[in-house]
Amino acid sequence: MKITGIEIKHYLLPLDPPFKAAWDPAPRKQFASTIVYVHTDEGITGIGSGDLMTGFEGHEHLFIGQDPFDVERHAKVLDNIDFHYGRPWPLDLALWDIIGKASNQPVYKLLGAKHDKVLAYASTGELVTKEERADRALKLYEQGFKAMKIRFHHSNPKDDIAVVEEVRKAIGDKMDIMVDANQGWKMPWDTERTWDFKTAANVAKELEKLNVFWLEEPLPHDDAENMARLRQMTSVRIAGGEMNRRFHEFRDLSNKGALDVYQPDVALCGGITYGRKIADYVQANGSIYSPHTWTNGIGVIANLHIVLGLSNSPYIEFPYDPPAWSIERRDFVQTAETMLNIDSEGYLKATDKPGLGFDLDEEVLKRYEIKYTYVGEKDE
Repeated sequence: MKITGIEIKHYLLPLDPPFKAAWDPAPRKQFASTIVYVHTDEGITGIGSGDLMTGFEGHEHLFIGQDPFDVERHAKVLDNIDFHYGRPWPLDLALWDIIGKASNQPVYKLLGAKHDKVLAYASTGELVTKEERADRALKLYEQGFKAMKIRFHHSNPKDDIAVVEEVRKAIGDKMDIMVDANQGWKMPWDTERTWDFKTAANVAKELEKLNVFWLEEPLPHDDAENMARLRQMTSVRIAGGEMNRRFHEFRDLSNKGALDVYQPDVALCGGITYGRKIADYVQANGSIYSPHTWTNGIGVIANLHIVLGLSNSPYIEFPYDPPAWSIERRDFVQTAETMLNIDSEGYLKATDKPGLGFDLDEEVLKRYEIKYTYVGEKDE
């Protein structure tokens, strides 16, 4: 089998009302999805999605004519492109989709999975009042979720902690609560001050009292020394790594004892090929591998496969904060039949379809395709 062509297409879904993401000062009026299609001489097309693939154009010849099964070779080329340009890892997902389809097996089975489901935590995205967040938490519990993640981003962390207090009061110990401080990175237009170590330590101390499962990104993503120091000061697990990009970064974080929970996203960092190496490495050092999944439904699916195949994680992230962030918005490029949802027990179950196991909605793709790369809202 040989690769015969690579296509990259962009799609843009209008959001009305806008989605006010906690980590983004600008309300999101549109939601972009980039999809890469890898064609072969045997009629099998692999599909991946994730980052914008900026800078990939002009490098197609490095893959055309090659065997799609040679993922180690391809991952090295993608890693080189990643260094010079944007993150090209959706291509790796498409290659694994081809391998699964050609083998007539779902990818998670090719990775050695023993199970076909894992508990999902509802990953919320908005800043709302503490009363509203508590009400939404109860609704999530009624839907079957056993855990949820609350975003921090108030100017005063005490206001964020008050939200967790209200949620814990409402649901008791029926759900695990994760907290995402979103201090690891910022949007290009966000110039607000990042937490210092003292702030992170004070927040962690307060969250201990509320039995929080983990505190995510309380410090910049490359501040390994202070994250390791913070870990020694608190019983709350410290999580991070969603925007770290290279294998050696995770190696160094792990060797320095920086994190309890590692969260690389295969749609953004390393694909499945390097993702499995990262998972093996950090788990061998006694840590949890529980990936970030906040791209789109295809990204959630790809990370689900690697969690089922390799991870000891008790949970997978499930971006979901209705009504602002619904399954229909997140998975808009997929057919309704392959959109993701949990079962009544809170599990996210993988399909037994070959490859990554989803179908695209061709009518939706025609309606929302754009001929440019969308990077955010412009000032009006």
